[in-house]
Amino acid sequence: MSQEAQNIIDESFSYLVKTYAPQPVVMDYGEGCYAYDTDGKKYLDCAAGIAVASLGHAHPALLKTINEQAARMMTCQASYATKEKLKAARLLVKTSCFDQVYFSNSGTESVEASLKCARKWAYDEKGAQANEIIAFRKSFHGRTYGSASVTEKFHSQPFFGPYLGGIKWAEFNDIESVKAVASKETTAAIIIEPVQGEGGLTPATPEFMQDLRELCDELNICLIFDEVQAGFGRLGSLHAYESFGVEPDIAAWAKGMGSGFPVGAMAAKEKFGKAIVVGTHGTTYGGNPLACAVAATVMEELTKPGFLAHAQKVSTLMFDGLNEIKRASNKITDIRGMGLMIGVDTVFDIKSVLGGLQKNGMMATQAGKGTLRITPPLILSEDEAKEALYIIKTTLSELEE
Repeated sequence: MSQEAQNIIDESFSYLVKTYAPQPVVMDYGEGCYAYDTDGKKYLDCAAGIAVASLGHAHPALLKTINEQAARMMTCQASYATKEKLKAARLLVKTSCFDQVYFSNSGTESVEASLKCARKWAYDEKGAQANEIIAFRKSFHGRTYGSASVTEKFHSQPFFGPYLGGIKWAEFNDIESVKAVASKETTAAIIIEPVQGEGGLTPATPEFMQDLRELCDELNICLIFDEVQAGFGRLGSLHAYESFGVEPDIAAWAKGMGSGFPVGAMAAKEKFGKAIVVGTHGTTYGGNPLACAVAATVMEELTKPGFLAHAQKVSTLMFDGLNEIKRASNKITDIRGMGLMIGVDTVFDIKSVLGGLQKNGMMATQAGKGTLRITPPLILSEDEAKEALYIIKTTLSELEE
């Protein structure tokens, strides 16, 4: 690393609140599936901002939309209709099982809106006592108070307490644990990640999702899918719920929805969405013309013929390649995930793995306590997938237990 890069890191983190440990490089620009640091080193970006850059870096269609829309109008009050907001909302509804959309700026805001919508619906439908939310062990839903309250990490962060009350905990993929805490009278909603992110890229089973749907129907409970990380093509289907054959009542979206531009949404079936009325929720930036124009462009790209089929093909290549490395080296202990949301456990400390990959020209992230998280852009080519596999194999061969 150059002295200039070190100076930028040191000075930056003298001004910044310490929310993350600094990486030993300074990122400069990106193109396609690659990112470059200020020293000119090239990295295959298999982090993509943690499943954000669904179309990679500097995608021509996104650049065109951003430049044209920014020159026209970037923001206006949320009470005004715009052509861009209508287009984005129409696309989201037409391609999903939902009837209404609320635009936000991030995943945690989408989760907040989902929780508030479900609680308001339950209040109207079942009464004030129906205020409990069931969440799952090893969950992650965000960092604002509502979303943090349904994130199990709060048990290890008592300094932020008290958290939102009325939270019940169940075991992921264990329907009996859900039934033990669910109540027709007091449960407003169940919130679940179709694939747990911080839970080590662990997918729900289709059977568990079907059981959840049936339980929610039986007890008149709102079923919320947090698709913030798993949605918008990440699992090989446009929306994550499609990969499980189950429709939720509400979904929280963000990350890949804007492919790097801050935008999110809560989508709801009408029965639930109509619980939010004028004065009960709102936003300053959510649904701004620029964000909505970007979201619409991303949707148009993801729904082009062959796009998702390509992502599925590359996913198969990645999983097959990782399993081959596992068989040949005995250094991979488990491989989990779906689509291009892949978790890999190894015999090595995760920090060593990430450092070795970075040294060898690949970016990835950590999930949970020690899982390597691989979430490349959905445009990853077969050759780039093979490059990622080669770097992973090389890195694991260089590390010592």
